[in-house]
Amino acid sequence: MSAGAALPARPGRRRLARLGVIQALYQIEISATPVESVIAEFMAHRLGQELDGDRYGEADSDFFSTVVRGVSRRRPDLDEMIAAALTTDWTVERLDAILRQILRAGAFELADRPDVPARVAINEYLDLAKAFFEGPESRLVNGVLDRLGHVLRPDELGAAPQEMAAESG
Repeated sequence: MSAGAALPARPGRRRLARLGVIQALYQIEISATPVESVIAEFMAHRLGQELDGDRYGEADSDFFSTVVRGVSRRRPDLDEMIAAALTTDWTVERLDAILRQILRAGAFELADRPDVPARVAINEYLDLAKAFFEGPESRLVNGVLDRLGHVLRPDELGAAPQEMAAESG
């Protein structure tokens, strides 16, 4: 994570789970380690452990494993959704690996977790982007997830902007 941004002093269980989700998805993509092996490793050795010299509370392990499995299972669909929300000069493959995981996890929550309010999901992943990056990446996360939120949760956020609705319909 970047030196300039940090998680709040006492982050909630789901926020800690989301941080673990990003790290686990990154490990799965970079090392090609099986999903269940990474989940088991995180459950045993990482979730709720020390991070950058600070000990954090317990993460929501059920939420963690559900999101990691869901993103892994739906990755092609999520990448397609993200690609539709990116500007024409960007591709999912061109994004930084951590940024891809943030967008995939956020897109998954918007698409498959109606129990999580859209604004909460968007803001949580925006905060994680700010914790990992000091540059314009957080604006990209906000823009992409906001566009997806309007498409996936129109009752919550209102109709999608015209150009996005045309691409996804």
